[in-house]
Amino acid sequence: MKAITVVPGEPERVEVREVPEPAPEEGALVVEGHLPGVCGTNIDIVKGGYGEPPPGQDRLVVGHESLEVVLEAPDGSGFSAGDPVAGIVRRPDPVPCEPCSHGEWDFCRNGQYTERGIKGRNGYGAERWRIEPDYAIRLDPGLGDCEVLLEPPSVLAKAWEQTDRIFNRASWKPEVALVTGAGPIGLLAALLGIQRGLEAHVLDLHGKGPKPDLVDDLSATFHAGDVQDIELEPDVVIECTGAGPLVFSLTSVVGPNSVICLAGISSGSRKIPVGLDELNKEMVLENLVVFGSVNAGRRKYQQAADALAKADRSWLERLITRRVPMDEYTDALHKTPDDVKVVVDLRA
Repeated sequence: MKAITVVPGEPERVEVREVPEPAPEEGALVVEGHLPGVCGTNIDIVKGGYGEPPPGQDRLVVGHESLEVVLEAPDGSGFSAGDPVAGIVRRPDPVPCEPCSHGEWDFCRNGQYTERGIKGRNGYGAERWRIEPDYAIRLDPGLGDCEVLLEPPSVLAKAWEQTDRIFNRASWKPEVALVTGAGPIGLLAALLGIQRGLEAHVLDLHGKGPKPDLVDDLSATFHAGDVQDIELEPDVVIECTGAGPLVFSLTSVVGPNSVICLAGISSGSRKIPVGLDELNKEMVLENLVVFGSVNAGRRKYQQAADALAKADRSWLERLITRRVPMDEYTDALHKTPDDVKVVVDLRA
């Protein structure tokens, strides 16, 4: 069978090649791969050298965002042939640490976790693969190809859950949410904010392409430019760009008792002067919380599946702006101005 393989950090060695059929010990479910999604992590793996192949292998099968269909499922697994499913990315460490032993591998403390398509395990970018039933999420068949969007909102479901827990420190509840970045992560963060009943605003550097209309049709407000110029005092911010200067600017525009969740990572290395004493004073006097969140456990995947099931399918379909065949995987790593979400069609 064919699979998309890479050598991390060597973009010239991306190759679709024949690989062995998945071994039974990899999981009881046999699935057919349909649509892996492409995101910044894939670019970091191919171009930046992030991630690592399985032990003893020099190549990594990529693909951590997935949509596939079950081909074979044993009795009692909870799945049947024909079920649309997505695979969870992370696996707990073998020790395991306390969070991993409680199914919270997204809070792993010792770093010995593995991740499909990223760290120490081959991913979902193959024509067929196996998965353990405990790490497969059944999807709503009514979503069609939009099911490929599951992994990003699983990360955001965690971000929102942690944000909600912080707000529970007081009786006051947030009303206005700002999402920075109008890529797929930002748009889905706004979707989850709207579903929570918040007034949602989305900020992006540029106001061109499909993003403003996608925000408007979500019943949110789109802003282009600098956060200092939008005259908004949000109660909660979901920061999806990873831009360091923006993070520090946000601390000066949010309201009292606000929460800023950092859900984006930048590959840049810019250095900027920061008035740490003033920042410390502002955070203390305003009860400001800034925290980071990444990855997701099974509960968050299920929350994400529920959120997608409640969303307008026609809106979700517009997030998938480009499809490329396996043999053109490298083209998917180069975004165009009109791209929101790019996926790879393993059947093309």
